[in-house]
Amino acid sequence: MPSTRSKKKTPVTPEDLNELTFVSDPQISPEGGRVLFTRKQIGKKNKYETSLWMVPTKSGNPTAFTHGPRDGQGRWSADGSQIAFISARDEESPQIHLIPADGGEARSLTNLPEGSLADITWSPTGRHIAFQFREREQAWTKAAIKERKASGETSPPRILDNTWYRLDGDGYFNAERYKLYIVDVETGETKMLYGKDTIGWFNCDWSPDGRTLAVTTCRNRRGVLGKMHFDLVKIDVASGRLAPLKNLPRGPKTNVQWSPNGKYLAWAGRDSDDGPYSTRNLDLWTCDASGRNARCLTEKTDWCLMACVLSDTADVSFAPNLQWSHDSKRVLVAIGWNGQSHIASIPRSGKGIRNLTEGRVVISPGNCSRDGKTIAMMVDQPAALPEIHVGRIGATKITPRRLTSFNDAYLASHTIRKPSMRWVRSTDGTKVQTWMVTPPGFKKGRKYPAILEIHGGPHAQYGESFFHEFQVLANAGYIVIYSNPRGSKGYGEDHTRAIHGSWGGKDWEDIRSVRDWMKNHESINTKRMGVMGGSYGGYMTLWAIGHTNDFAGAITDRCVSNLVSMGGNSDFVDVPDMYFPGAFWNCPEQMWHSSPIRTMGNVETPTLIIHSEGDLRCNVEQADQVFAALQIRKIPCTFVRYPRETSHGMSRNGPPDMRLHRLHQILDWWKQYLHRSGRRRR
Repeated sequence: MPSTRSKKKTPVTPEDLNELTFVSDPQISPEGGRVLFTRKQIGKKNKYETSLWMVPTKSGNPTAFTHGPRDGQGRWSADGSQIAFISARDEESPQIHLIPADGGEARSLTNLPEGSLADITWSPTGRHIAFQFREREQAWTKAAIKERKASGETSPPRILDNTWYRLDGDGYFNAERYKLYIVDVETGETKMLYGKDTIGWFNCDWSPDGRTLAVTTCRNRRGVLGKMHFDLVKIDVASGRLAPLKNLPRGPKTNVQWSPNGKYLAWAGRDSDDGPYSTRNLDLWTCDASGRNARCLTEKTDWCLMACVLSDTADVSFAPNLQWSHDSKRVLVAIGWNGQSHIASIPRSGKGIRNLTEGRVVISPGNCSRDGKTIAMMVDQPAALPEIHVGRIGATKITPRRLTSFNDAYLASHTIRKPSMRWVRSTDGTKVQTWMVTPPGFKKGRKYPAILEIHGGPHAQYGESFFHEFQVLANAGYIVIYSNPRGSKGYGEDHTRAIHGSWGGKDWEDIRSVRDWMKNHESINTKRMGVMGGSYGGYMTLWAIGHTNDFAGAITDRCVSNLVSMGGNSDFVDVPDMYFPGAFWNCPEQMWHSSPIRTMGNVETPTLIIHSEGDLRCNVEQADQVFAALQIRKIPCTFVRYPRETSHGMSRNGPPDMRLHRLHQILDWWKQYLHRSGRRRR
């Protein structure tokens, strides 16, 4: 007689990263019968392996379409007969490849020199593919490095005349910038169309007749140091002639989309001098294809098109996601709101805006089928990893239907904990959305150690997404608390702008209120509370322990500690009076007031410091200052300093062995300081 006992489930551990399958970038075929997507796993030799997979939209199992190990960004041709994708095989430079949509041998279409390749886009005629490419300086090519090594020469100096010479996760590119190219699909002939963007943030889209490219671009010669005035230009493909559209709002513009009928252009932007990443909302704009009748369609919503929901098991992008409906009467956009992300329908008139999806999910849209009736999407949930879905587009709703189940067996065999959600009232009545994950076997009335996680950004949000790190901590016996204090996106512009130029103010009031809620919770042991976070979350962790002794331990990861010194050593230098008032060299009062290093003399909390030497966003010297201050004051602390091969985003996409090492360092620290009553005293 079979046992009626349920099979005991396995705890979630750091090593589970090796068992998980990650999916992204769903692209539906023009006729709507298949979805192409990128599948990623941790493979051999400590590397991620990516390949393209295909799944039918009606019935059937997903199957591998390419072999990898570094294939991605698959795009269907307009007639659905071919697929273009970017591949970097055998450690060679990435190239555009073509493969028949029904399978077969892929052929390399381009023969580009060493560099970075991105954003491939088919022309509607299928004759050309537009793409972005940034060539590597000759002195830094593999051949030049090999030659220097053989002759014993040292690396050459970087001779710079612009602060925009590096980007975290991208590395050092010096004076090189992305340029716009097209390649002939039949001959492979490549032509550079546009190379005047001073930053490399441009986007483009083809006109329906395939003769013109619309491009959003910054041509300010000072680039990121100048006013963020972006142009929308049209480029004639045959002649290369450029025609700027006039009388448009002066601010940032990105993700331009040409309507199917060729009459309109849509983009994400705002009418202001600040950049795309800002406390201000990024809105949906449209104009006639000639540039006339520009209007903002979301000005009455308080939505921001850059309100992304963070995760460590999905590719997180701050880029807006928008596309026209088949009839050119509305635009579908992804909207992050209250920890969720959904698809909204915005009519060209700006009236009758509605959400088409709902639920405790984070939806990342792909593209639509040719008839506009079906959309590909990725759906993330708080207790389930992202999977590929498809949805039928109706006038009032889209109902997602799941197509893949790569992680079902893992979820069924492990103790996955679903977060609960509540609103915590802050000091002035502001409601702070807060989640709690409890350990397996949780019992009310029993006291548990608890960890407060604080997100980075700060202009992002936690939400209804799967977090492997939170599951690891909960399975180790901790209650995990995370929230979206002021400064977070997803709650309107006032909520985000509350900390503009003044970190450690309203955000700290909200974090402090969440801490007080934890102290009053019947299931939390107030003597065993910890606080941790990365980037801005690392900043707020330091701010917290400089202003309270309520935490038995702290972990600050890739932190900001000194806003004055960071003003000149981040990949995004601080422009005077843009975000913080004054300049970091002669008017640093507000930056210094908001710097946690200023309050290190108050800290009594044992602190683990985590940082990467390859972090170009928050320079490792930010952690050096904290470590030095705590060591001088004899506060128990450990500095885990990861190598140059890692970057600011290591916890999400760093080398697998380093991600595992980091998680074990975190577990060891909490075991030392939260698994017994009280902290170690000096």
